[in-house]
Amino acid sequence: MTRPDDVPAQLVRDLYSGRQLSERPVISFELFTPKTVEGDRKLVENTLPELIKLKPDYVSVTYGAGGGTRTKTLTLVDLIQRRYGLTAMAHLTCVGHTESDIAGILKEAKSLGIRNILALRGDPPVGQETFIKHENGFEYSYQLIQFIQRAGTFCVGTAGFPEGHIACRQGKLVDWGYLKQKVESGAEFILTQLFFDNADFFRFRDHMEQKLGVTVPICPGVLPILSAKQIARFTKLCGARVPDKLEAKLESLAGDDDGARAFGIEQATEQCEELIREGVPGLHLYCLNKTHSVSAILRNLNLTDT
Repeated sequence: MTRPDDVPAQLVRDLYSGRQLSERPVISFELFTPKTVEGDRKLVENTLPELIKLKPDYVSVTYGAGGGTRTKTLTLVDLIQRRYGLTAMAHLTCVGHTESDIAGILKEAKSLGIRNILALRGDPPVGQETFIKHENGFEYSYQLIQFIQRAGTFCVGTAGFPEGHIACRQGKLVDWGYLKQKVESGAEFILTQLFFDNADFFRFRDHMEQKLGVTVPICPGVLPILSAKQIARFTKLCGARVPDKLEAKLESLAGDDDGARAFGIEQATEQCEELIREGVPGLHLYCLNKTHSVSAILRNLNLTDT
């Protein structure tokens, strides 16, 4: 009898390719590595089993803001793959790493049977306003992608920004050109930053595909609203725009987290319905290590029987 830890992880690019044979979009969840022992316990004992019941196609695990919890990433990805037989992807950033560091991380990932990497430049560590390249490291994510691809065996994804990266002062068209460079460097699929207006995503996708000739899957990232304060914090960090109508609704729900969460489920469901109608290859849900909202959204979309 085959145990979960005997089953090799699938390549994420193949999951998106297989989606072409089915009308069901690829469903993925993004998890973050907790900063405390109690957070680790809750994630492993409570959250993960509930998320697994929703039958995602894969999950991804962040590298921690500024690489702060980076030592936990491979451990959690390994646990998910061995315990549940579910494909899991490790995020990897350039922050604070030399080329030798990256090589060591990739060697460890390979030894654990981890086959999928989301390659990112990464955010500056806490207390540092801008990204500073390590003397013997990488300055841009395309360089990290090239390095990983030279190591072989890995399927590599990258991040895309429908409204342009907050740090790209030349504007979104320039940023989208940089994204094409990342694809040309070996990125095999794109997961996007959160956005709240689907028109922003469609403009981005159409430009990448029709104007820049990008053919790899472009999967939208969707963040369910949990509270007005949460959205204010996230959008400040990433620069995502909150449409006027949505902002007015959130202002009316300030201080009412239960109401905001219920509204967030409704809003994300409508957002995902339109994205699915427009033929996206998948939905990447930023679940924030919580289960209630993503469970309700997938039920609303008839994408789970749980």
